[in-house]
Amino acid sequence: MKVLNLRCANGHGFEGWFASEEDFLEQNGRGLVECPMCNDHVITRMPSAPRLNLSGAREPEPARQAAQPAAADLQAMWMQAVREILRQTEDVGERFVEEARRIHFGEAEERGIRGVATPEEREALRDEGIEVMALPVPAALKGPVQ
Repeated sequence: MKVLNLRCANGHGFEGWFASEEDFLEQNGRGLVECPMCNDHVITRMPSAPRLNLSGAREPEPARQAAQPAAADLQAMWMQAVREILRQTEDVGERFVEEARRIHFGEAEERGIRGVATPEEREALRDEGIEVMALPVPAALKGPVQ
């Protein structure tokens, strides 16, 4: 099994596990490899070097600046935030606009909901005083929340 460091055209880094280098090339060529953050199918392999620690010595921990988390840390924090939003909201799917209005006008129980709405529908809700926001959900989190 080969673990490859990959990156999408949007700059998201992630790992991919493949049976071989040829397996990665074949799957990537057919558009089967996608970024778990943004679903991008333009994937490139990043250079990586094997790390051999034959002496048993440990490398010193690099100093991290608290004000500038690494890209991988930001991705992890984003995924955790989206998971939490998904956990705390009810998916009403295509009924989002209708249900948001029902909640706003007191016709349905007040609760956090999520679903599908076009930009025009979101703008109409805002014009009615209903606060909404678009939340892109990474492909890795679609389907049953785990």
